[in-house]
Amino acid sequence: MTDDASPDLRASDTDRDRIAEVLRDALAEGRLDMEEFEERLEAAYKARTYGELAPLTRDLPTTGTVPPAPVSFVKAPAESGSWTGRIVGGGGSSAGGIAILSGFERKGHWTVPKRFSCFTFMGGGEIDLREADFADREVEINCVAIMGGVQVIVPPGVEVVVRGIGIMGGFEHPRDDGPPEPGAPRVIISGVAFWGGVGVERKVTRAERQRLKEQRRQEKLERGEARRELHQSRREERHELHRARREERERRRNRER
Repeated sequence: MTDDASPDLRASDTDRDRIAEVLRDALAEGRLDMEEFEERLEAAYKARTYGELAPLTRDLPTTGTVPPAPVSFVKAPAESGSWTGRIVGGGGSSAGGIAILSGFERKGHWTVPKRFSCFTFMGGGEIDLREADFADREVEINCVAIMGGVQVIVPPGVEVVVRGIGIMGGFEHPRDDGPPEPGAPRVIISGVAFWGGVGVERKVTRAERQRLKEQRRQEKLERGEARRELHQSRREERHELHRARREERERRRNRER
């Protein structure tokens, strides 16, 4: 915790261990006696906030012992140009799709044209843009759904504008994931839904979903290992404290003799 950090912020186990280390050094240097050390050590491990930790080392001539300010976990903006390789120009690999009492799909690696048109009548279509390239920085997907439906899947970071009209039907807007990423394409969803619907959903790719799953698993393992190390450290701390108490009692008995 720096001087301008709020004393009400929650302290971590690392913060408490750092203070305990300072107290041990102070005991070894004779700055604290055993009774003061035990009181402050117990208070350190019971502390919940930076404000409760700070007084424990305030009168000790040490530097860098107060916990650092918490790290910000606000997501950093995407690096500009990360979408450059997916804006390929030219024409698309598919100009449209038709589903009459049937269905169609556009998914995987394909190129979305500047205007993609689709028509469904008592059928359905799926347009997946997660692994797609784009012929232009702004593309339009025009959907006409009559007693049918179209599902559009877009990756995070893409700006989506829905301009379709629903007649006894509707156009679904995707959830808001914040501002679009720099350089990301703009996707306009237009058309008409009559007794049908057009849905728009944000999803990550299967590979990205698997990567995030593996990342969470690894973080869980690391947290478990950190907890085990912390418990071992505290057991050693208690053992050291008991040993120091025994030595202190022995010194007192020797002085009384």
